[in-house]
Amino acid sequence: MKTTLFLGLSLLSLIASFSALAADLAVDSQNSWVKIDASATGHTFNGSLSKFDAKVSGDPTSLVPSSATLQWDFSDLKTNDAKRDAEMLKWLEYAKNQKGSFEMTKTWTDSAGKVWAQGNLKFHGISKAVAFPLNTSKSGDRVRIDGAVWIDYQDFSLPIIRNMAVMTVDPKLKISFHLEGDAK
Repeated sequence: MKTTLFLGLSLLSLIASFSALAADLAVDSQNSWVKIDASATGHTFNGSLSKFDAKVSGDPTSLVPSSATLQWDFSDLKTNDAKRDAEMLKWLEYAKNQKGSFEMTKTWTDSAGKVWAQGNLKFHGISKAVAFPLNTSKSGDRVRIDGAVWIDYQDFSLPIIRNMAVMTVDPKLKISFHLEGDAK
């Protein structure tokens, strides 16, 4: 009985010590953003998510995330061109594919000391693994996490965007993000 009690208390102590190393980031939606940069024949344009849900936990000392998720509705992706936004929703087959998500699966530090994150990016009904470097900083309880990744929208079974047979949107898009909030 004493051995069982001792093992149980030891296990609880171990779990508590691991839990103490993790902190949740209370994401400040006013100071956080997700942007998409695109190139088309003769011009570039960008879009941003006006609303998204981000959850991040990690080590408040090293600033390395242990879990991260991001979810959004594509109707919240705006390019400051209402006609282009409506065409984009048709292209994405919005009626069937309203949501997008990212779920981090792991992090690692490369030989140069740079922290990387990998996870599954899902939209248009397709999930693909992506990896990208992270930049993190902390001032008091305020934590900032920045990153960017290039994707090819054709990898998500989306056709090349062509307009009037002369304008084409490059299938390579840059997705950048800045998450900011207080460690809790």
